[in-house]
Amino acid sequence: MLDRRSHPPSVIFVYALLVKFSYEDFDLSGVRTYPLASRKSKASRADFASPYRPGGGVGALIGSMPSMLAGADFKAVVAAIRDAHRAGRGIVWGLGAHVIKTGLSPILIDLMDRGFVSAIATNGAAVIHDFEVALSGATSEDVDEALGPGRFGMAEETGRQLNAAINDGVARGLGLGQSVTGYLHSATPPHAAVSVLAAAARLDVPVTVHVGIGTDIIHMHRDASGAAIGEGSLRDFRYFVSNVARLERGVYLNCGSAVVLPEVFLKAVALARNQGRSLDGLTTVNLDFMRLYRPQTNVVSRPVAGVGHGYSLTGHHEIMIPLLAAAILDA
Repeated sequence: MLDRRSHPPSVIFVYALLVKFSYEDFDLSGVRTYPLASRKSKASRADFASPYRPGGGVGALIGSMPSMLAGADFKAVVAAIRDAHRAGRGIVWGLGAHVIKTGLSPILIDLMDRGFVSAIATNGAAVIHDFEVALSGATSEDVDEALGPGRFGMAEETGRQLNAAINDGVARGLGLGQSVTGYLHSATPPHAAVSVLAAAARLDVPVTVHVGIGTDIIHMHRDASGAAIGEGSLRDFRYFVSNVARLERGVYLNCGSAVVLPEVFLKAVALARNQGRSLDGLTTVNLDFMRLYRPQTNVVSRPVAGVGHGYSLTGHHEIMIPLLAAAILDA
């Protein structure tokens, strides 16, 4: 028998008998079932894919996709963009740098020509890539190769001309996007035909540029002005808020921006609602090769809660954007 006197009085011992289970089959004779036909199922034959018939075109290809999960989301995004276009509602594209440097400018310019782009929001890196494409027909240096010898980001024309365009335009009261698009429009660079910014100037499509100081290679050049970059980008933020505030029954697409544009978009939504602007019927889309927290939360979920619908289309831009554009046009 345990001697309680050998233990501190604050210790309390609980004694219990050990219950041992035996090997016993569970009785299934009373299990309740129901008719299969009465059950609500998430996968139905009516939503299944159908084989693609050669010669059917992109519309037939999209129609052959299953109407469930990502297939249903893709069809819903296509329908939302078409509906917004037909109803004269806004379609705003948020473009990360990767979209430009993977050669998708001709696709985007074609959509702009056809009226499927109401405004463009982008970041400083995308402007740099588009600017270099307009000037030389090429962009995207090899960072690993250039960083060691100190050549990374040191292209003369990019640093000098792009900073000059920003400094001059902002001094004249323009936003950063207006400054660069206006410069490209007047300079008529040799490859303007594949420049999204040059096309925006030609078509009067507003471009806003949202910059983090120190994130772009042009900030490494002596001509960079923090005052001009900051003032121009702040003007663009306010222009962007006005664009977002007009997206009732419209569409916002975030293509390839993981941090900057999702954060800016959420603040624009907050300001629009603060001023009582309706965003009812808004469709938001995040299009990237992986799902990340900020785009999923700040684009797909929060802005449309209770008022619209948000979708994530996951895949590589160089495949998904041409496919989306073709589906939109092949009505």
